Amino acid sequence: MEDNNKDIITQNHSEEEIDLFEIARKLWKGRKLIIKVTLTFALLGLTIAILTPNYYTASCTVVPQTGAKSATGNLSGLAAMAGINLGSMSSGEVLSPTVYPKILNNVNFQKELLYSEYSFAKAEKPISYYEYATNKEYRTFNLLGTLKKYTIGLPSVIIGAFRNNKVDKTIIDSTKVSEHIYSLSYKENLIINGILDNLSMNLNSKDGYITLSYTNGEPKVAAEVVLKAQQLLQKYITEFKLEKVRSNLVFVERSYDEAKQSFETKQAELARFRDANKSLSSAMARTQEEKLTSEYNLLLSVYTELAKQKEQAKIAVTETTPILTVIEPVSIPTEKSGPKRSMMLVGFIIVGVIAGMGWILGQKLLKEMLEKIK
Repeated sequence: MEDNNKDIITQNHSEEEIDLFEIARKLWKGRKLIIKVTLTFALLGLTIAILTPNYYTASCTVVPQTGAKSATGNLSGLAAMAGINLGSMSSGEVLSPTVYPKILNNVNFQKELLYSEYSFAKAEKPISYYEYATNKEYRTFNLLGTLKKYTIGLPSVIIGAFRNNKVDKTIIDSTKVSEHIYSLSYKENLIINGILDNLSMNLNSKDGYITLSYTNGEPKVAAEVVLKAQQLLQKYITEFKLEKVRSNLVFVERSYDEAKQSFETKQAELARFRDANKSLSSAMARTQEEKLTSEYNLLLSVYTELAKQKEQAKIAVTETTPILTVIEPVSIPTEKSGPKRSMMLVGFIIVGVIAGMGWILGQKLLKEMLEKIK
């Protein structure tokens, strides 16, 4: 029995060796075809590598400001005893850095980035990205781009044409749909998506910094887009902080008015009691006075603290501290970041070799499939 198993195993190994030998023989026999296919792919890769224009990446690094600890922690317990909920009154509350990438999806952020002016080489003066992308005056013939568009990108062109006609009927313009709702037109959305595809925001949670980068064929434009994105990010984060501190001021003022009213009411009640009980002869009267005095002192403490918080909240609204600290400012890149032409050429050569070998080895399988179809 054991001898039979050994014979089967040996036979299987022999068949595998024969198969490998047969594969090697076929490949050697078709080596000329493999070389031709590889050279064709190499020539194609070399052409694409030469025609692909250089692109540059500009970047900047910023450190977000962390939220300050609430100054009302000690007061909240005291205020709760008086029936007042101070909530969170931290004037230093800011957005979490993990939320920053979501700002890139803000329609207002995108519109400001799209309509800001940049120094394009083909334009005599700075123009908006939208004008540069839509004005035929700034378009030049790109052989590689045209080949890609009408070969591998032809399905997208056809779908885009139908979609464009459909969308233009439903969306007239990039306008304010209502008082608080904004929209992007089809063209604007197309252009801003192209910008966002090359704009990246990387958050290093370990070291606590954020890197903004943008890639473009013009180094100066790449730097200007990064600078504008940094400024807009600063603006929207600051607006959020100001919104929070303004809301905090309104809350503190409302709590202050309530505490002031409660304090004055208790103060008047204590005064009336003392006027009515000038000669505190009974223990009941003394106990009542002590109770009113304790409540009065408690409300006085809350009222005093809220008065301080009110002034602090006013200061927090007027102060203009930066939310993002720039540790590596943006600069115009002097060296290209791509394309990696040697890697492109090597990649096409590898694909050519695989394609040639696949064609030789797959001919038999293809013939068998065709015969089955017939």
